Amino acid sequence: MLRTRIIFKLRNKGGVLPFHHQHLLAAMIKDLTSGSAGSHYPACEFYNFSGIKGQTKVSRNGLQYFSSRVTLVFACVDQQFMDYFLQQLFSNQFIEVGGLILSPEMVEREHTPEFSEEMKYICLSPLVCTMQAGNEMGAKEFIMPDTDQFSDLLYESTMNRIERSGLYTPEQVASFFKFQIVPDQYYLSKITKESKKFARIYTLPNHHKKTEVRGYTMPFSLYADPKVQEFVFFCGLGEATTAGYGMLDLANTDPTLRSMPYELNHKLPPKVVPSYR
Repeated sequence: MLRTRIIFKLRNKGGVLPFHHQHLLAAMIKDLTSGSAGSHYPACEFYNFSGIKGQTKVSRNGLQYFSSRVTLVFACVDQQFMDYFLQQLFSNQFIEVGGLILSPEMVEREHTPEFSEEMKYICLSPLVCTMQAGNEMGAKEFIMPDTDQFSDLLYESTMNRIERSGLYTPEQVASFFKFQIVPDQYYLSKITKESKKFARIYTLPNHHKKTEVRGYTMPFSLYADPKVQEFVFFCGLGEATTAGYGMLDLANTDPTLRSMPYELNHKLPPKVVPSYR
């Protein structure tokens, strides 16, 4: 399992992305990794990524980027899959994502932290606890994050993905019964008092149709087995993780202080500039 920070040069300062642009990045990643499908690439279902991070200002049309460089965090369970994706990505001199013209510049690998039964996280992308419209509350209904139902939905989602991954023995999976989400109550109270939202409705493509789900963005503590903590840190928490939802980071840490250069095996010949809008 590994996480990388992909740094791009922003060729058009002031370019704009939609406030939520995960679907554009998901399309880019799917296109770049489409040739990797096969039994020797089980990671196709077990990767996760953030939004584009940089200095931004809210504009009428979305997020306007003013930094000379922006970053995308990409995590995966398999190094072969990671190398394939990065080689495909860096074969492009430029990539257009929304209103940004990006030039891949370098990659850093994040050091793996020590995981314990209690970890504090922040959300780098919205956390979706269910996509099942037929469940008791529905995919768009608001569920208080401090309730057992919220934790139970995330537990079921996580255990289903852990079992499908084949990374753990049945005995290990059976031991992963401890799981509880505890949101930061101070943050939730502060957001509520300021009339801001930590939960919104998002639209994502789902088998050639659009699905509306509720996503949550908040700091929280997770109480779970260290191996479960490791899995969600690298593979994301909740539903639609390969669509860019549920990416976490450690709270109160600077990721730039826990990274090192990541060398690509080799670069591919340049391609036509792809565009995702």
